[in-house]
Amino acid sequence: MRSLFLIYFLSTMALHAQEKIFLYPASEKVTIDGYEKDKEPPYFEYYKANPDSANGSAILICPGGGYAHLAEWHEGKDVAKFYNQYGFDAFVLHYRLNTDDQSGHRHPDQYRDVTTALRIIKSRAKEWKLDPERVGILGFSAGGHLASMAATMHLPANKKSKNILEQWSTRPSFAILIYPVITLAGSAAHNGSREMLLGKNPDNTLVDSLSTQNRVDKHTPPTFLVYGNEDNAVPPENGILFYQALRKNNIPASLLIYGQGGHGFGMAPKDAVLNTWPWLSVKWLEKLGYKK
Repeated sequence: MRSLFLIYFLSTMALHAQEKIFLYPASEKVTIDGYEKDKEPPYFEYYKANPDSANGSAILICPGGGYAHLAEWHEGKDVAKFYNQYGFDAFVLHYRLNTDDQSGHRHPDQYRDVTTALRIIKSRAKEWKLDPERVGILGFSAGGHLASMAATMHLPANKKSKNILEQWSTRPSFAILIYPVITLAGSAAHNGSREMLLGKNPDNTLVDSLSTQNRVDKHTPPTFLVYGNEDNAVPPENGILFYQALRKNNIPASLLIYGQGGHGFGMAPKDAVLNTWPWLSVKWLEKLGYKK
């Protein structure tokens, strides 16, 4: 009986083990850095969907943290496990970060990380039994800004390239943005994220260019946005700007602004109101056709 339990335990552990995949060859010698001075290279963790519900779709998750650290648990690992229950393979991205003394990384390093991650997932889709046209992105706060850049700033596929990654477009098939930083200018901007991404005195042209409501066009994927009305760090005006741009371009969109909730609530497991957004996002995805 004990040996049978051990076999079951080991097989269960193997089923739920996460694969850690680095974005770049070791020769590039890039490290995440940030407040924690993380000297690991950028990578993502792969969480496979439950086999009985897998639908061939995937979500790349970008935790928040002001472009200076990563809220990797409540805006990353826990989120991945939630979407696994509904058939989505999930990948938690550990992208490059900056520090107050600007000794870390600035744009375009983070953008390169997220687009490289999307291309890796698509290039290995057959191996992982995924549909490369059903790979979406999800981000929180500054990670939501990074996800919104991926959703609005696409690198095209070059099928003739000798680099297998460049043979794939970086466009995600959908975006789920949770209290995301959107604008980098004006009273609604989150100044800390802007400084960590662009430096202390960024050029106004670059600020406007990376205020992603200005990047929305007819190629932007369907987008689901969530905010709390009490968010004083990244006010809902960010999402309203993005939603208006989506509407203008006839992109399927949903904007939820809860009457409660500040910033950084993640999936809000202890709040009976805020914790409805993950389930609602699944229903939104199912309406778009993302179900088994």
